[in-house]
Amino acid sequence: MVRVTAIVPAAGVGRRSGLALPKQYAELAGRPLLWHTLARLAEPAWIGRVLVALAVDDTHWRRHDWSDLGSKIEPLFCGGPTRSATVGNALRVLAARGARPDDWVLVHDAARPCLRGEYLTQLAEVLGHDEVGGLLALPVADTVKRADIRGRVAATVPREGLWLAQTPQMFRFAVLRTALERHPEVTDEASAVEAAGLAPKLVEGDPLNLKVTRPGDLALAAAILRLQEEA
Repeated sequence: MVRVTAIVPAAGVGRRSGLALPKQYAELAGRPLLWHTLARLAEPAWIGRVLVALAVDDTHWRRHDWSDLGSKIEPLFCGGPTRSATVGNALRVLAARGARPDDWVLVHDAARPCLRGEYLTQLAEVLGHDEVGGLLALPVADTVKRADIRGRVAATVPREGLWLAQTPQMFRFAVLRTALERHPEVTDEASAVEAAGLAPKLVEGDPLNLKVTRPGDLALAAAILRLQEEA
């Protein structure tokens, strides 16, 4: 049976958020933002383990109670200087535990707490027996402008065929580990797989799958969570 492990890289400090602490620990609806993210991944029975890749010197994790999320959640104090290094370190832990080449690894941003279960299930169902993997993404709906160094419009970019990458991104263990080892400079897992010469599958995602990045995003995430609870 093919196994699925989720990895949540949570070793960053979130400088753009303007918060006094790493944004994954910012309060959201009465809990740490990270709690909501992990809760979405802990729910599906087909995800066997959720590895939370934290900074080596993280002092915040133990200040919170994560027990109500169940036994799937496992912190790893293995964070590196970049996202790819952090995910790569978590993959090395999986390798030491006997991960098989065709096992699935699902990587999800710590700061995306509004992931809806139906989109997570859709990603898994669409990929099915795919030998590479893929990601949730949104087709670009707005007109895209390229700026020059003065902050003025240099060109209008045709939006046909353009997508905005989201997470989760889900790949075969061997594919992802090899890609990240060879291309550590990337900013997401799909980019590493692309650089390795493979073509990840695009699965249409959810506009409400917000990534908390800038001041004000926490309030928007809280509003989305309230809407989801009322639905």
